Amino acid sequence: MGPKDNRRRLEWLSKAGILSEALPYMRQYADKTFVIKYGGHAMGNAELAAEFARDIVLLKQVGINPVVVHGGGPQIGQMLERLRIKSEFVDGLRVTDAETVDVVEMVLAGQINKQIVTAINANGGNAIGICGKDGNLMRARRLRRTHRDPDSNIERILDLGFVGEPTEVDATIIESLVECDLIPVVAPIGVGENGETYNINADTAAGAIAGALGATRLFLLTDVQGVLDSNGNFINEMTIADCERLIAENVVTGGMIPKLQTCIEALKDSVEAAVILDGRVPHALLLEIFTDLGVGTMVKAG
Repeated sequence: MGPKDNRRRLEWLSKAGILSEALPYMRQYADKTFVIKYGGHAMGNAELAAEFARDIVLLKQVGINPVVVHGGGPQIGQMLERLRIKSEFVDGLRVTDAETVDVVEMVLAGQINKQIVTAINANGGNAIGICGKDGNLMRARRLRRTHRDPDSNIERILDLGFVGEPTEVDATIIESLVECDLIPVVAPIGVGENGETYNINADTAAGAIAGALGATRLFLLTDVQGVLDSNGNFINEMTIADCERLIAENVVTGGMIPKLQTCIEALKDSVEAAVILDGRVPHALLLEIFTDLGVGTMVKAG
């Protein structure tokens, strides 16, 4: 047996070891529901997008019930630019007027949603795309948020237009799809009490759906490694108290704050654990779920 054959044999043994390590987790999570927020760099990279679709199919094949909730901010921005519709951000949220919300709905519930569904189905899955308006899955209201002017220190209420927050999630819609052995792919569009369309942050939507389903896991795929401590070291596991402390001490700042707040709310809604992980890492989901160490920051109640 030559050096090349030895290398191949070692590769096979390594893969066999990974499968053996994964087996207890497959048993533990059989028939459990995982809600996965998908977005960021992984969505824009064709190779990572294909790997994500295969990973979702694999989760389904081993008995897990994946529910995908996706974002699409960059794609919305590109379409608005093509249509020459001006758009602005305030505190990281897109101001969404009536003209903009039509584009948001078209891109999220149409283009992106069907791309993800097609990718999953092309890899042997059986996915179906919906948005929060379908079957009144996600009722929403206008998001009210305050903003403090750094110069004058005056606080005012922001008018973000048709940016919403979930008020109620009808879990039976998704549960019915899962019972039919389908993989739900959900666009974060909500419906108001008068039929208005609301653009909902994908992390927030995923957290609300996970809470309504009583999911075993909520995964937030992002473009950073996870949560870092005050020395810049990666944190493998946290409690709600840890999250609140790091936010209060300004160790966690910027876009990581709402992600942790989403995790906290999901845990309070009976989700067993929430994980923030780097979607840029190939097969990040599988590494987190089926290996002993994992690759993300897991948040638990205590």
